[in-house]
Amino acid sequence: MTQKPNYWEYVRIEDLLSLQGGLSGDDTTLSNDEVRFITIHQIDELWFKLVLRELASTRDVFRSSSVPETSLSTVVTSLKRVSIIFQLAGRHFRLMETMRTQDYLKFRDKLSPASGFQSAQFREIEILLGLEDDERIPFGMERDYTASMTTAGEESAAMKRVRMRQADKPTLKDAVYTWLYRTPIHGSSPDQEGDEEVVREFIEEFLGCHEKTMQDLIRTSLQAQALTDADEERLRKRYSQELESARNYLTADEAEGADEQRYLQRMRAAILFIDSNRQLPLLSWPSEIVDSLIEVEQAFLVFRQRHARMVERVIGRRVGTGGSDGVEYLDRTALAYRVFKEIWAARTLLLEPALSPTVKNPDFYALRNP
Repeated sequence: MTQKPNYWEYVRIEDLLSLQGGLSGDDTTLSNDEVRFITIHQIDELWFKLVLRELASTRDVFRSSSVPETSLSTVVTSLKRVSIIFQLAGRHFRLMETMRTQDYLKFRDKLSPASGFQSAQFREIEILLGLEDDERIPFGMERDYTASMTTAGEESAAMKRVRMRQADKPTLKDAVYTWLYRTPIHGSSPDQEGDEEVVREFIEEFLGCHEKTMQDLIRTSLQAQALTDADEERLRKRYSQELESARNYLTADEAEGADEQRYLQRMRAAILFIDSNRQLPLLSWPSEIVDSLIEVEQAFLVFRQRHARMVERVIGRRVGTGGSDGVEYLDRTALAYRVFKEIWAARTLLLEPALSPTVKNPDFYALRNP
């Protein structure tokens, strides 16, 4: 007769509770502070495992050449789970902060040169999201972040995990951007004749609406405030620069080659088209996807920032155990590491609905009877 499972075997409680012994393997020889330190980091790694599963399943939906509308609600749920996980993981730092500096220093030397920088799963999350290697900030002396994952000159299990993730293409960013690129704009898709003209017309109309909005804002500001000539000039210059940034974004002048320029123009126009017309039924879930991606990255950035403040509170600005700049390095990554830059940039350009270009054929985006 097959034995019925019980809770402690299914969850493998005994195995789990035997893993907090650190280098000695015996947690009875460790202080409460050290066991808490180990446990919190292990919990973080379990959270990271769940994040990777949710991000990979989301990426797999978008890597398809045809993404069913019915799958988008599931994707939104997965992305919201990721945001919640980063929020929960960030709250653990409050528990870490109950440890006094001198209590941490009692066992800190055991860690050197180990560092959270060596977390393979954390690097996997960055890679899967789409952070580019040339965007990375050097951790210490080495420029290649994988240099810290070798043991006696050999690839560690962590390094093998990272290598596998690097080979697992496309990234979530690339898959989502390709999906956004295919968005029908005014009912026109990339494979249809005349699509480039439709996209150009939308871009020019959007920029025209943007310019009119800027002119109205300048006029309103001038009427409401007694500005000096110098103040008025600064105001006009500021709005002019914002309009120029909008034009540069939508025309993708920085692209290398005509093909890349067309791709960026259409993908960026699609983000604005979706966000500007989220009230249309067939664009409601795509707009939720765009919002959820921003939410995920924001939660990840806040997690990084919260980590930096915890480290600064506990050990100040001393050198990290792995030889990094410590808090300074963490602060720099929290500011600089952005993956979905195209979506973030579009938020600066969005206009209120009444001032946005009108959809030429709204019936195309209506719900259809089966």
